[in-house]
Amino acid sequence: MVESQKGVLTEPAQHSVMLVLHDVAPQTWEDYRTFVQAVDHLGNIPITWLVVPDFHRRNVVATDIDFQRRMHHRLERGDELALHGYYHCDDGPKPRNPHEYFMRRIYTWEGEFYSLGQQQALHRLHAGIEVFRHNDWPLHGFVAPAWLMSQGTRAALRTLPLAYTSDPQHLFTLPDFTALDAPGIVWSARSAWRRGLSKVISDHREVRLENAATIRLGLHPVDMRHEFSRDYWLNTLQRLIEKGRKPMTKFAWLSTQAPSLRSVA
Repeated sequence: MVESQKGVLTEPAQHSVMLVLHDVAPQTWEDYRTFVQAVDHLGNIPITWLVVPDFHRRNVVATDIDFQRRMHHRLERGDELALHGYYHCDDGPKPRNPHEYFMRRIYTWEGEFYSLGQQQALHRLHAGIEVFRHNDWPLHGFVAPAWLMSQGTRAALRTLPLAYTSDPQHLFTLPDFTALDAPGIVWSARSAWRRGLSKVISDHREVRLENAATIRLGLHPVDMRHEFSRDYWLNTLQRLIEKGRKPMTKFAWLSTQAPSLRSVA
């Protein structure tokens, strides 16, 4: 119990954990299937699925009826679907300077919204929103691939009826981009040495975040292809819940922090 400014005893706010699956598309569904079954076996744990409408230009959600049914089923369980780019690949003009080259060719090849102008970003955002509307999927948030957004993308988001976007350590309410601390843990799992290093860094980060109001677990399909990383995520999720953290979707958590949020109808 804690004492408020008026002297009334109240319960302290419960800490939370968000399970967020990135790069969700027909192609990556099989990567996640076994892990999600294990999560469902733990109990009622809501998941935020970051859906890519046409992953790498060869996974068209709008024409995949089986995938649409799976997402409807997840919504019925209490999960959240968020828009995660449109193609999730950087198909813009060649980098113009060393900094752009590093961000778009070394750091990642998937920063789709890193170099888009406002109208280009709006075009892809509207196309993604239409996929959600066509399927009657509630839409509250947009997450840029690799969390990289141009100023044009930020300007575009200010004009749309979305509630939030994010970077690796924050959720931002829209349209004003008010930052809320929501630190995350994420792995680089493409090689054995990266997985080993990710485990060391993540264990250390979890200790540092012990008192954080919320922790985001950001999973990627490649994490699911290796038993070592897959077991890490399941064990960490279970441990954080056993420590008293309440599992929540992104939008559910945001609704407790900023009750007046907008979203696509």
